[in-house]
Amino acid sequence: MIVVGVDVGGTFTDLILADLTKGAVTIHKVSSTNANPAEAVVIGIREICDMSGVAPGDIGSIFHGTTVATNAMLENKGARTGMITNSGFRDILHIGRHQRVHHYSIMQDLPWQARPLVKRRYRKTVDCRLDATGRELEPLDETGVRTVARQLGEEGVEAIVIGFLFSYINPLHERRAADIVREELPDIFVTTSSDVAPQFREFERFTTASMSAFVGPKVRTYVAELQKELIGLGIDSELHIMASNGGVATPKLVSERPAVTLMSGLVAGVRGGAWIGEQADAPKLITLDIGGTSADIGIVQDGQFTETDARSANIAGFPVLLPMIDIHTIGAGGGSIAHVDRGGAFRVGPQSAGAEPGPAAYGKGGQDPTVTDANLALGRLIAEDFLGGNMALDLSAAKAAIGDLAKNLGRSVDETAEGVLTVLNSNMANAIRSRTVQKGIDPREFTLCGFGGAGPLHAAGVAEMLGIKRVLIPPHPGITSAMGLLTADLQYDALRTAFEIKGSVDTERLDRLFADMEADLKALFSKDDVAADKITLQRIGDLRYVGQGYELKVEIPDGPITQTTLEQVWQAFHRQHQMEYGHAFEDSPIEIVTIKLRGVGEVEKLTRLPESNVSGAAKPVGTGQCIFRIGEKLNLFDTPYFRRADLAPGHDLQGPAILLQKDSTTVIPPGWTFASDTYGNVLMQNTGPATDDANREART
Repeated sequence: MIVVGVDVGGTFTDLILADLTKGAVTIHKVSSTNANPAEAVVIGIREICDMSGVAPGDIGSIFHGTTVATNAMLENKGARTGMITNSGFRDILHIGRHQRVHHYSIMQDLPWQARPLVKRRYRKTVDCRLDATGRELEPLDETGVRTVARQLGEEGVEAIVIGFLFSYINPLHERRAADIVREELPDIFVTTSSDVAPQFREFERFTTASMSAFVGPKVRTYVAELQKELIGLGIDSELHIMASNGGVATPKLVSERPAVTLMSGLVAGVRGGAWIGEQADAPKLITLDIGGTSADIGIVQDGQFTETDARSANIAGFPVLLPMIDIHTIGAGGGSIAHVDRGGAFRVGPQSAGAEPGPAAYGKGGQDPTVTDANLALGRLIAEDFLGGNMALDLSAAKAAIGDLAKNLGRSVDETAEGVLTVLNSNMANAIRSRTVQKGIDPREFTLCGFGGAGPLHAAGVAEMLGIKRVLIPPHPGITSAMGLLTADLQYDALRTAFEIKGSVDTERLDRLFADMEADLKALFSKDDVAADKITLQRIGDLRYVGQGYELKVEIPDGPITQTTLEQVWQAFHRQHQMEYGHAFEDSPIEIVTIKLRGVGEVEKLTRLPESNVSGAAKPVGTGQCIFRIGEKLNLFDTPYFRRADLAPGHDLQGPAILLQKDSTTVIPPGWTFASDTYGNVLMQNTGPATDDANREART
């Protein structure tokens, strides 16, 4: 079977084609077409098929990561969205919660107030009301729904979200209102809060549903256009789209619930890194995906992704009540600009030179000093061998840009360039600490997996700052996200609000709720033609001590809910609370707030990388001078360059060294060893600080 993974980024669209029968893999990159991302996808598939000698019609499945929804949120360029809610509750989306991004700032702009997803003039109210148990207190004013729907249509809205209080318990009012709106406005995208996020906390539920409506028309149009283009290319195979929960979904589900793709492209990278870690026997992994503008950080423990929770899940500052892999993004990449801020502090990022004009080294008119310029000035990028020799870098322009900053700082060009990398690496190390040390996790027990175009350049430097001794670089770092797409199964999540307290749990009710969710998920998988023996289900509960504001996730054992089952759940919650907060209250009552069921439907996918057929010790293809800091001094090292494709498994080599390949450059500093494994992964090991030798010249 032939499968293709396509990951669309802002600059490049990355592709990987795998023949699952032969175990052969082909990789490719094309320039993204931001005006119509589907165009680059089709161009890339056509070209990679030509490269592989495969007809497009022979492709069995396409796995796709998209940033359409992500970009719509980040750029605030979604649809004109309207809302219908309960009378008297028009401003829930504006008021929000008492939590603020900056607790003590009175000048901050709150995203939901500064750039609302639904402007106030497009928020309409109708009479209807349920109580906290879902019992109807006031019937739905259907005439009122028709009236406000027509008003919104006349005002030119492109999407409508319907959100009523307590709809997570009883969705009947929302569903009936949605039916009426669709009758009145058949061409408008309509969604409900109970379909998108049937959980309590009305602000977060309404906001999440508003996101789905805000990005809905763009996502739906994109998916339809992509399917049309693929059919025109002669491809009638299955299209799977990466979802924020780490699984893939069908185009139909994505078109109905577009919010599931809010983290689509970023999630694929974490999946790819985790899968590479599994191949390399590294079950505890920190993934570091560095591109031109940002660095994305994920945590994998025992092969399991860390997920977001209600305290931290957000997109562009808006809270999200959806299952998402926890990815922390900071402004740190190859295009990040180094500068001195108004307070005199030396900063790197978050401003970026982007692809146009890009770093000064690109020769496209950029004059700001960037991370790429610093790497080139220090000899860590090879000017004539960038992108496999397809692009030449301008060393003199890079040094000139760094030189201007150096004069401002009163430092040499070398010191300034090295300082740029130190600051950038420190920013990334601090971001990783926020996801590990601050959560009671010791990063030194992990392997750092660096990928993306710039990940292999910085992985060792970041690892040293964290005390991490082992670094893993995938075979094709620049297309690791595309590779991650080929490792995913179909995944759907269902949930129900429970509110059951220890000592008075209605076990029969919980059994019924789990049975209902299981039936719902199996119906979805049945529509996707997934066989029953290919489906696995996992039960999860969101628990808290009574009176707490937020919950922790705990796995709930399979089978009927009994007192023995509940005791296992209580003890698991105490352990989780101890790990998360450093203490547990074992005599305090516990509340099961929400129960969830995760279904995974196995599909044909990439299960292993091709084994290397390279033999013999690799020989350098050149030597250059690179600058590394050892202790308090900068030092010049004669550094060999290797073609990464020439590395044979089992041959340990000493740093410093530079590994060259088309999609990335890997830097191995002094004091590190490196070797290729059977699958072409490069494993780097920190053997301790470098010592003085004849091959080093101290620089002041």
